[in-house]
Amino acid sequence: MLEILQYDFMRNALAAGFLVSIACGIIGAMVVVNRLVFISGGIAHASYGGIGLAFFAGFPPSLGAGLAALVSALTMGLVSHSRKHRADTFIGVIWAVGMSMGIILLDLTPGYRVDLMSYLFGSILMVPASALWTMAGLSLAITILVLVFYKDFLAMSHDEEFARAMGVPVTALYFLLLVMVAMTVVMTIQVVGLILVIALLTIPSYIAEKYSGSLKQMMLLAVIISTVFTQTGIWLAYYLDLTTGATIVLVAAAAFIISGLLPGRSIKGKAKHKS
Repeated sequence: MLEILQYDFMRNALAAGFLVSIACGIIGAMVVVNRLVFISGGIAHASYGGIGLAFFAGFPPSLGAGLAALVSALTMGLVSHSRKHRADTFIGVIWAVGMSMGIILLDLTPGYRVDLMSYLFGSILMVPASALWTMAGLSLAITILVLVFYKDFLAMSHDEEFARAMGVPVTALYFLLLVMVAMTVVMTIQVVGLILVIALLTIPSYIAEKYSGSLKQMMLLAVIISTVFTQTGIWLAYYLDLTTGATIVLVAAAAFIISGLLPGRSIKGKAKHKS
């Protein structure tokens, strides 16, 4: 069972799964509690436009995905603040336009046909060692930012209006959270692809919420659960010769169904949180 560790690509895949689990566990908890799942899906799919632009213009796809994710995150943030009653419509439009632009730009790229499956469903077995350093840096940055602003994020998540009255910079924190969501999405695309990114971002946190008494506990438990999902999925995919990203998500889905049949407890606090 341990023989797969002799391969560099398997060691890189396991390490990538762990690093992505850190970001998904921490940011996923914030996404679930603050009801940002639809926006996160929009960011993930809009980033495909950046991938198409990168191949068309000849620069790294990860950079294109990152820029598109960041721009779409900030745009969706502005829309959700200024047009709250129609925010879902605009986010859906950005979602669809981003995907469509990516496909058209790839069609227009001369002399090159990119493997769409690797971006739609991930290519964790092809993650190079150099990418691990980028993932580690992003995970560290996300962890530090959440630790520094944890009390403010907690107040915003529990009661936005009360947080504003207490002087918490809710709007700035909201946009910072969306930027961190964009960073996490770009990392996760390499592991499970943009089609399945929302599953890894939300399922571990949803399960963790049932067995946590605080947001901090939820984040920590979500990191552990996400790590179990990614590592188990990688091992199963290797031995059963399956697509790794899809296997990881099916492991998460199985756990999601099982958790739904078991009793749990949700986060409790003085103020009612968004769940």
